[in-house]
Amino acid sequence: MAKGLVLEIEYLCECQSTQIKLIEDIKSFKKSPPCALIADYQSNGIGSRANSWQSPKGNLYLSFALNENDLPKDLEPASASIYFAFILVLTLRDMGSKLWLKWPNDIYLGNRKIAGIITTKSKGVYICGIGMNLKNSPHYADCLDIELNRDLIVDLYFKNLNLKPQWKQIFSKYLIEFELSKNFCVHIDDEQVSLNGAILQNDGSIIINNKRVYSAR
Repeated sequence: MAKGLVLEIEYLCECQSTQIKLIEDIKSFKKSPPCALIADYQSNGIGSRANSWQSPKGNLYLSFALNENDLPKDLEPASASIYFAFILVLTLRDMGSKLWLKWPNDIYLGNRKIAGIITTKSKGVYICGIGMNLKNSPHYADCLDIELNRDLIVDLYFKNLNLKPQWKQIFSKYLIEFELSKNFCVHIDDEQVSLNGAILQNDGSIIINNKRVYSAR
């Protein structure tokens, strides 16, 4: 990373899931934040609604852990996935991509998904998992629209995270982009719900059908 946090990165040829492994390693004190795992291949990646994330070689499979003290003080747990995801979107846009973030944690190119992000928090540690199609994707998805080396993406992303932009700065930019999400549906409580009438709140949650919703599964 850039000057600031020293992030230890472990590279693996294969693992079940970078997210599962990193959580287990932290719980067993094999690793401590700030740290990250990158795998060439996942045998059981985690996707939305507990689905598996198809993980062929050539794509980005990354999980990282940061202490809450190393993040902006105005970042709340409910805001974390949008925060981590949108910084990645902005990083790749600076390199020429046309990505956008569909609420709350899916990265799209046009109307096709190319990446998903899952964030958990435990005892003051945020653990974020990212799966992004760089070279290979299932038929219903797409790949990144620019040619960038996986490790360069990771380096640029961590440098931007290390700048510790305030949540309010990220939110003010995402608030405009949120309008794109209104053309799509998400699964809430196992039901498909249109985001057309959703109202984005300051912490990244939405009000929809008179109910506050923090995540979609």
